[in-house]
Amino acid sequence: MDEFDRGRRGRREPTFDMPTADALDIRLSPRDRAGGGNEMARKPARGRSGAKPSSASAVKAPPRRGAAAPVRAGGRPASRGGSGRGRGGRPRRRRSLLGHLVYSTFVLGIWAMIAVAGVVAWHATQLPPIDQLQVPKRPPNIAVLAADGTLLANRGETGGSNVPYEELPDHLPAAFVAIEDRRFWSHWGVDPQGVARALVTNLRGDSGLHGGSTLTQQLAKNLFLTQERTISRKIQEAILALWLERTYSKAEILELYMNRVYFGAGAYGVEAAARRYFDKSARDVTLSEAAMLAGLVQQPSRLAPTRNPAGAKARAEVVLRAMREEGLIGETALVTALSRPAEAVRPEGSGTANYAADYIMDVLDDFVGTVEEDIVVMTTIVPRVQAAAERALGATLAEEGGTFGVSQGAVVTMRPDGAIVALVGGKDYRASQFNRATQARRQPGSAFKPFVYLAALEAGLTPDTIREDRPVTIGNWSPENFSRDFRGPVRLREALALSLNTIAAQLAAEVGPREVVRVAQRLGIASPMDPNASIALGTSEVTPLELTGAFAAFANGGEGVIPYVISEIHSAEGPVLYRRGDLSLGRVIEPEHVAMMNAMMHETFTMGTARRAALPGWAGAGKTGTSQEFRDAWFVGYTGALVTGVWIGNDDGTPTRRASGGNLPVMVWSRTMEAALSGETPVALPGGGVWQGPAPLWNAPIAQAPAAPPANENSDWQRPTEPGFIERIFGIY
Repeated sequence: MDEFDRGRRGRREPTFDMPTADALDIRLSPRDRAGGGNEMARKPARGRSGAKPSSASAVKAPPRRGAAAPVRAGGRPASRGGSGRGRGGRPRRRRSLLGHLVYSTFVLGIWAMIAVAGVVAWHATQLPPIDQLQVPKRPPNIAVLAADGTLLANRGETGGSNVPYEELPDHLPAAFVAIEDRRFWSHWGVDPQGVARALVTNLRGDSGLHGGSTLTQQLAKNLFLTQERTISRKIQEAILALWLERTYSKAEILELYMNRVYFGAGAYGVEAAARRYFDKSARDVTLSEAAMLAGLVQQPSRLAPTRNPAGAKARAEVVLRAMREEGLIGETALVTALSRPAEAVRPEGSGTANYAADYIMDVLDDFVGTVEEDIVVMTTIVPRVQAAAERALGATLAEEGGTFGVSQGAVVTMRPDGAIVALVGGKDYRASQFNRATQARRQPGSAFKPFVYLAALEAGLTPDTIREDRPVTIGNWSPENFSRDFRGPVRLREALALSLNTIAAQLAAEVGPREVVRVAQRLGIASPMDPNASIALGTSEVTPLELTGAFAAFANGGEGVIPYVISEIHSAEGPVLYRRGDLSLGRVIEPEHVAMMNAMMHETFTMGTARRAALPGWAGAGKTGTSQEFRDAWFVGYTGALVTGVWIGNDDGTPTRRASGGNLPVMVWSRTMEAALSGETPVALPGGGVWQGPAPLWNAPIAQAPAAPPANENSDWQRPTEPGFIERIFGIY
């Protein structure tokens, strides 16, 4: 054998055969562990048998694959990979089925919590940052009060003012808690028990779907979210509810809720609902009324007591019994409330005070600009007079409207200084909200003639000036009298009292139509007017409000007025935002002309078209009017205390069945004024109602041509040079 072979046989090659159990032991001894110098390292380890380990077995080789398992001291086989034994070599117990179930449930619960937290976090990102959240301001309420301080109406999106929690009776918030959220005072915004109960109820299919929302969640939905019913919205609702509970006290949350929740019929908040259904403040509701209000929020449209009184009462009974179960009321209070259920109050009359409130809203911006807080508007409306005008119009139309083919009307009553004390824009506000008193422009007919006569007086004529009632043709227009006949020579006072059209046309020709327009505008007519021939008979349209306001100058002695209904505006907290001062237009009629006009229009009561309008003890004056084809009938009359204008007609402008100023409008006017002036001390008209001028010219000849008026550069009057001057003058218009 060569040297190579010898060397190979003498060389020991590495081998991968596993040594026997006694040859190798790779277990860590206490000395090999971190901190191996401690007490544990110095004590020899003992097996279960208590035998000390052999020094020869300090290091043992792992057994070969397929070899018998190594045997430890004590005769027990060593475990592989540590399975089957716990700490100290003890064998591990296998989990039971219940143990596996608990363990799995625990793990799944943790993952579910993580998933829920993730979903909540994602939905939270869709909301504004919590530190920037703010409760939206409640839309401002405008409380419209009458002159005596009583509430006429609420205006604004909510329909009522905010009422502090402290001012509400205890049984009102208690009713909401009992029926909507019994654990309101103890939960933290979300009620798991309530959610669980709702889930069970939904699974059973009992009475529709239930959400288990707390009052706080409902408030969060009303303040920040839409009304859609989705899981996403419910999660956001819960997040916001937690924020509300952290930010506000329970009482504050309940106050916010009750002042913002919807109660049906356009009422938001308990104050609006109490006013709407019971005609009282929420501060004054009884226990049974509180229960009915609390019951409405579930289904306000279906349960509104004005449309479903039986359903509202049944729901209120449920609320009362819930209050008793929660110990919020005693047995005696329960029995009393059940025996006297709440009754919705139907407002008396046709609600025409709302026409005044609407008019106020139309002009409010001119006084205070944009309204950003609750305000109170003090008005000049006198409830007693408003009710009288409403009754007068309603009764007259009910009695005679069918006969005369009339369906609507309007009434405006004001003091001589322009303060509106009654404004009725139609016979029934609930049926029609169109305000005919302020928005409807209609032809005034002969009610416009006082402006023609005033222009003639200012041109130098007098009530006793004589003109001839005869056929007149102006261009293509030939005005006729209502009676279709002619009286011959008449004084102006008689011509106005009898409303002779031919005389008015002649006077307009003498002074010029433009001067008639100027006079009307000076007294307060703001509607556009055409200075044509027919203006003498009131063919230019006006509103009842402005025509009545123009007549006020005759009642107050010649001062121009701006009709007004707002006397003061202040915030709900008290500071005054506006107070009316003296806004007179100054003198617009000279005193002698006021006396002449009052004397002439007084005769419409004594011998003219308004004889039915006489008021015992009062000196009255005024003028009737009827437009073409009996489409509109008017009467504007006054005493020294009040001015009232009445319009009667149809909204679509169809002709009536001969309704004229002397019949239906006079009836409405008389009924209104009689009630309004009841108990008042009569006062004289300015000028005494009698013209203190020269002696009447009873036998004076008919003037062949009018005397030249005072120089007036604005006058269209011309001295005639030949017969037919009236026709030629009006022919140019």
